[in-house]
Amino acid sequence: MLAIIGGSGLSQLASLEVIRREVARTPYGEPSGPLSFGKLCQRPVIFLARHGHGHTIAPHQVNYRANLWALKQAKANAVISVASVGGIRADLVPGTLVVPHQIIDYTWGRKNTFFEGADQPVHHIDFTHPYDPALRRGLLSAVAAAGELAVDGAVYAAMQGPRLETAAEIDRLAGDGADVVGMTGMPEAALARELDLPYAALNVVANFAAGRAASSDGIHFDSIEQVLQEAMYRVRTVLESLCHQ
Repeated sequence: MLAIIGGSGLSQLASLEVIRREVARTPYGEPSGPLSFGKLCQRPVIFLARHGHGHTIAPHQVNYRANLWALKQAKANAVISVASVGGIRADLVPGTLVVPHQIIDYTWGRKNTFFEGADQPVHHIDFTHPYDPALRRGLLSAVAAAGELAVDGAVYAAMQGPRLETAAEIDRLAGDGADVVGMTGMPEAALARELDLPYAALNVVANFAAGRAASSDGIHFDSIEQVLQEAMYRVRTVLESLCHQ
C-alpha cells in the first residue's frame, strides 16, 4: 500500500476517497495526526499530514519516528514525501517540481533512529543513495504520464528550522553542493530506510532561497501561498498518475 506524507501546501489530499481515519499508537508516541485510509484512482493509499491538522507542528517538532512507524504498522510498502523547498540553484524557480536524488543533513537534536537505548544493538544502514531508485523512477514516470515537468535530480539540504536561512547560510549550502533547501527531509528518509520502507520525494520550489534572485532582499511570504496553491494541483495530478501505474 502506498503512503503519502503531505507537507506545507498539502495538508489534505482532496482527490483521496477516504474510507476511514485511524488514530495510531506507536512505541514512539503519537504521529502528527490520524492516518487517512482510502483510494486514489482505485489504488489503496494512506495519507498523513506531516505538520498535523491546521499545520500546527513545526519541522523540528514533527515526531518523525512515530509517523514512519505508524505507516509501516499500517502495512505501507512505499512512501512518497511531498514537501515545499527553497530554490538555491538558479534554474529552480518557484513552481518547479523536483525529484531529489541526494541529501545533506544539517539538522540537530532530532530523534533520528529507532535503534537507541541500552537494550538496542548498534544498527547501521547503507545511506549512499537516500531515495529508493525504483520508486524515484516510478515517480518520474508518473510525472511524464501526467504531462507535467519535473527536474530529475537535486541535492536536498535539510535544515533545522523553523526559521528560514540567512543569505550567507544559503551561500554555504550552495558551496556544499546543495540545490534546494527544506526542513523535513531528515530524519524522515533515514527512518524509512531503517524500516525497509522504499522512500522518494516530490519537492515543490515555493520560493527562491534567501539572497537569491527575487529573494535577494528577503523572502516574500505573500507570494509563496499562491505558488503552492497552483503547484499542489499539479502534485495531485502526479500522485494520481502514480497510482495508475
